[in-house]
Amino acid sequence: MKVLVDTSVWSLAFRRRAPAHPAVDELRRLIAHGRAAIVGPIRQEVLSGIREVATFERLRDHLRAFSDEPITEADYERAAECFNACRAKGLQGSNTDFLLCAVAELHRLPILTTDDDFARYARVLPIAIHNPRL
Repeated sequence: MKVLVDTSVWSLAFRRRAPAHPAVDELRRLIAHGRAAIVGPIRQEVLSGIREVATFERLRDHLRAFSDEPITEADYERAAECFNACRAKGLQGSNTDFLLCAVAELHRLPILTTDDDFARYARVLPIAIHNPRL
């Protein structure tokens, strides 16, 4: 089964001085087994804000090894429902976070993340958090 990898993990993995982190180790395992998944909005977040053209191109080229999981109208509609359900419970989040939740739910993909917000979303939404093996 594939695992949807959040921006927080990709960003940690691509840092020049990447700290040892269980999520990065897990990403490496997922990649080795062909199980790491990405969506276009995550790709965009990872690549946004990179000042040096050479660095941008290097990261872009690394990410091109991973095809985007498709995002459909149903995913966007479900993302809006996720936003509304969480907001009704007092939880705020970004549109990208809720799109990731919708894709994860509808395509039955657990999410690998270091962002604690997803644990909060999981109390309201039927999403699964992928925990790194220690």
